[in-house]
Amino acid sequence: MLPCERLTAKEIQVATLVWEGLTNREIGKIMGTSEQVIKNHLRSTFDKLGVWSRLELAIYVASHGGKQWPRAETHPESVAS
Repeated sequence: MLPCERLTAKEIQVATLVWEGLTNREIGKIMGTSEQVIKNHLRSTFDKLGVWSRLELAIYVASHGGKQWPRAETHPESVAS
C-alpha cells in the first residue's frame, strides 16, 4: 500500500491546500473547521507520509503529481507528460 493510500479524503484535501500555499486558518475556512482540526490532520498526514514539515509535505505533493496527486501516484498513466 502506498503512503497516500492510507490518507483520508480530508488529509488529502489539507495536503493539497498546503501545496497551494494556504495557511491553516485559510484551509480551516475553506473546509469549515478550526485551525486546530487542520493541525490534527497535518500531524496525521506527516506521520503517514514520513514528512516533518509543511514544506516537506508541499514538496511531496509536488513531486507526486501536484493537483493530480494522489491519483497520479496510484495511476501514473493518468498524468499527462
